[in-house]
Amino acid sequence: MDDLYSYTDSLKEEIINLRRDFHRYPEVLFDVHQTASKVAHYLQELGLEVHTHIGKHFGMGVVGILKSMRSGPTIVLRADMDALPIMEANEYSFRSTREGFMHACGHDAHMSMLLGAAKVLTKFRESLTGTVKFVFQPSEESAVSSPLNGLMISGGKDMIEAGILDDVDLCFALHVWPDLPAGVIGIHRSHAMAASSHFHINFKGLNGHHSTPHLAVDALSMATQYITDVKYAVATELDPFETSVLCFGTLYAGTAVNAIAGDSELSGTYRVLNLQMVDKMHRILESRAEAVANTYGGNYYSQYRLGTPLINHEVAVNLTLQAGKIALGEDRVVLLDKPSLAGEDFALYVQKVPGAFAFLGIGDQSGGKSYPLHHPLFDVNEAVLTEGSKIFVQWVVQAMNMAEFD
Repeated sequence: MDDLYSYTDSLKEEIINLRRDFHRYPEVLFDVHQTASKVAHYLQELGLEVHTHIGKHFGMGVVGILKSMRSGPTIVLRADMDALPIMEANEYSFRSTREGFMHACGHDAHMSMLLGAAKVLTKFRESLTGTVKFVFQPSEESAVSSPLNGLMISGGKDMIEAGILDDVDLCFALHVWPDLPAGVIGIHRSHAMAASSHFHINFKGLNGHHSTPHLAVDALSMATQYITDVKYAVATELDPFETSVLCFGTLYAGTAVNAIAGDSELSGTYRVLNLQMVDKMHRILESRAEAVANTYGGNYYSQYRLGTPLINHEVAVNLTLQAGKIALGEDRVVLLDKPSLAGEDFALYVQKVPGAFAFLGIGDQSGGKSYPLHHPLFDVNEAVLTEGSKIFVQWVVQAMNMAEFD
């Protein structure tokens, strides 16, 4: 392990430069052509078997495969590639070159840490047993309508449907986390993150002049009534001891100051901790949309990406605790008690294959100002990047040493 970690430390500047290069050129959702190309080129330069355009619906995922000389488990290590439509407020030299877009969630760090781990594990492949799949996924932040069937598809679902987990024994992912001290790894015993569901509601009314409202159907009023009705239903119809958060994110309606809107569109998310609550919230959203449309004499159309809670597996959690203590030190590993209400489509991975999702602290404990995820001033503490690579490496080493895979 000393050799592995010494080599990882020697890659510090390379890993930082990778992160900064990704940060300069953010791409969102499935439109990650330049990012995916850079990832694939790096993996190919390592001599790995590389598969590009992975995904049943959009085909933008990248997978690098490292096969050892001895049989053993197949392990997935996953990083996300997409950025966010947020205007960056940082002023450093490698700030985003695309106005209105930035890596505000640390995916640039996730990619660079995993590429660093790929380089380390490739160098020491003769010491490994089994296979490692380095999975680079688009569109973690949101879902998009599939060109095949119109359903809302995230990058994880797209790649899983393409078969990336069919022969996998364990899977792991990291997320940088401002709420933890820099260099500390945190993990939950079971529930780690919420089921984050996305909804889009479109009300169809009838345009009209403000002087003759009785001849029109006001789609703007339908949308505002819907927001009120849904908020009231969530407050009164759900068990208050069941964790739930619903927020509206966008509302578009109307084209003129003196015309009644014939169309309105709104969207939002809701976050809960179990699949039963996912269904309950879905029914509330649908029933209120139907009631509002009927009351006003209009119509509605809806589209959903129903979320999945991220629940870690015991064997993978124990393995992570061991890996963290070896890679970072016993005092830098913490068990987390409260799940985050943020969502992660890595939930789809651990729903299918045993695995774990861990948080790598990037918080500033010196009293300096730090910013949360999705903030225009969000930044990554680059000192932890090699620490993240070590965790990825140690996950593989620990998994390949597990007795059940001997």
